[in-house]
Amino acid sequence: MKRILPQLFATIIAGIVVLLATVVTWAGPPFVTDDPEPVEYQHWEVYLGSQYVHDDEGISAIAPLLEVNYGPLPDTHLHIIVPFAYSSPKDGSRQYGLGDAEFGVKYRFIHETDTLPQIGTFPIVVSSTGSKSRGLGEGHVKVFMPIWLQKSWGPWTTYGGGGYWYNPGDDNRNYWQTGWLIQRKMSEMLTVGAEIFNSSPAAKGESDRTGFNIGTVINFSEEHHLLFSAGRDLHGPNNLTAYLAFQWTFGPEDKK
Repeated sequence: MKRILPQLFATIIAGIVVLLATVVTWAGPPFVTDDPEPVEYQHWEVYLGSQYVHDDEGISAIAPLLEVNYGPLPDTHLHIIVPFAYSSPKDGSRQYGLGDAEFGVKYRFIHETDTLPQIGTFPIVVSSTGSKSRGLGEGHVKVFMPIWLQKSWGPWTTYGGGGYWYNPGDDNRNYWQTGWLIQRKMSEMLTVGAEIFNSSPAAKGESDRTGFNIGTVINFSEEHHLLFSAGRDLHGPNNLTAYLAFQWTFGPEDKK
């Protein structure tokens, strides 16, 4: 029985990942909205996951997605995402390959107190490693400059903020992105949350976009976690979005 249960669990998780890959970039897994809290000093976060978007133009997905965060200094972490993208437009052929890699540095400059929230920034650069002609990338480098705030009380935590995207390219526009989330720790194993977010038009002829996600984090241990969210646009093209990832967290004490 001890051997069967881990194998069964692994099979179920693998099946869900494949489903999401075949059936928006998340900022603070498993949500679009991010927080100002960096990875602890000399600690790591590693995510292996997938994303799914079904909109008016077809289906796009990322599977697998590898995200790595590391804290080289107190209140600071380095960030990288390497995605493999899938595109299936209504009037085009299916494509799969390397997507646009993402790099960033999160820095918290105000710690939370009884009266003040913690505040930080998380500049992000999205590269042009994905092929635009195949629908796997945007064909140009984008830069995001945000400010994030967070406050907790008891089992409740709320965070949000936003920032400005530098978005070059033909017919593109620079745009604003904002979001806010509230979550509750139900137990040592389970946390649930919900967010709402908005972005101004990112290209000529587009309108602003407003959407929501509902998500959960399941803690199997201090090191192993499962993250999931799903939602859709209230105003915008996305009919369904989903995110699923396994997270592994560890630090120097885990090597002893």
